[in-house]
Amino acid sequence: MLTEALDAFFQPLLNNHHHLYVEHDKQWPSVCEIGEPRRDAEGLCWTQWQPVRRHIPANDFAGLEAALEIQLHRDIKTYYSRYWSANLDATAPEGPVNLLFLWSPKDAERMVENLIGHAVACRHNRTPFSVFFACTEPDSDLFLTINNDSGEVQLETPGESPLRSVAPSLEAFMTQLIPAPVGPAPQFSL
Repeated sequence: MLTEALDAFFQPLLNNHHHLYVEHDKQWPSVCEIGEPRRDAEGLCWTQWQPVRRHIPANDFAGLEAALEIQLHRDIKTYYSRYWSANLDATAPEGPVNLLFLWSPKDAERMVENLIGHAVACRHNRTPFSVFFACTEPDSDLFLTINNDSGEVQLETPGESPLRSVAPSLEAFMTQLIPAPVGPAPQFSL
């Protein structure tokens, strides 16, 4: 099951109490944040964080489904509703990926707005509707999506038809991932 694959991916981060940090943004609070933000030696403000499992069934996409008159693939809903988390790096068999997650309810609202625009573009371009969930290498225009009809993981470029299938399902893709090592904590000023 996809939920088990997601739990297995997140488990090392939850068990080992790694020191994960994200640049602090007071406009985007999250239940993932731990403690007070701290400044590093260069003056940047950082927040320690940890993924948080969502125990209440999420209905983040109900408005999107109603507006577009579609049913989202269950893997899309499961992926985005299992954990609150910052984006995470991992290595797939074909290279590095940056997995996108929802940081907060406000982030979920922003994603729904983006998906409405994406759905309109898909209809205009007559391409199948898919939902992005990961970026590939930082300087690349390629990203990974979940095909809404089949649940396949696909490699795409914005506004184009999928280039190819990467995995038959999101569960199959997630089980192949190796989480990236947690980087060092920022050097905080005293």
